[in-house]
Amino acid sequence: MLNIDITGKTLVVTGGLTGIGKGIADLFLKAGANVVIGDIACKPGVTLIHERLVQIRIDVTSGEDAARLIECSVDSFGRIDFLVNNSGTSTMDFAVDIKEEDWDKVMDINAKGVYLVSQAGARQMLRQGGGGRIINIASQAGKNGYRCMGNYVASKHAVLGFTKVMALELAREQILVNAVCPGIVETDMKKRERVEGAALRGMTPEDILAEDRSQVPLGRTAEPEDVANVVLFLASPLASYMTGQAINVTGGMTMN
Repeated sequence: MLNIDITGKTLVVTGGLTGIGKGIADLFLKAGANVVIGDIACKPGVTLIHERLVQIRIDVTSGEDAARLIECSVDSFGRIDFLVNNSGTSTMDFAVDIKEEDWDKVMDINAKGVYLVSQAGARQMLRQGGGGRIINIASQAGKNGYRCMGNYVASKHAVLGFTKVMALELAREQILVNAVCPGIVETDMKKRERVEGAALRGMTPEDILAEDRSQVPLGRTAEPEDVANVVLFLASPLASYMTGQAINVTGGMTMN
């Protein structure tokens, strides 16, 4: 963990109950922040877990829910300092076989969700007088193509494009907007993808895991904490001259 103290600051993170989002929420709590987790898997309504952690059930594809998430942060802690758009999903299929409903589902959650929540978060930061950080969890799939993941790859390219536009438009207000591009991270979603991808490609999940590891120069896949460390850096004063960037956390797998 980076030795960064953000005591009294407030983080809003979507998809914060599991995987990368949970890693981010846990790390920011350790660094002293207040944390609001918005997740479709939360209990209905708003739940106070302890004095610095609130959870609210939201659907990121709903503009009303995006606004409620930001309102929850203001009601609970008075403001929002950091917004991390982490919610995401995937489906697996060859491009010629992608179902329209799967295309829409992935684009709605991964791209539309970032637009809606970022918009709501930025409006609140502007009401506060400017300043703040928006950090979008994209993927190395926002820079490369990967078989059986056409809709996911398209959605993450969209996230990177929207990140750049918001960075340009909000720079004068000192709202910094960056993206983090994880590589292969050991989450429940990745484990599911190995099973589904293996079935499509006539392989086993173990084959896919071995293939994954073989592509990483550092010789291992990532843990959620590897990504969370970079998110905390981008939220810290150490990154005060960075905006519009797409930072790889891939163990060297992607270098562009």
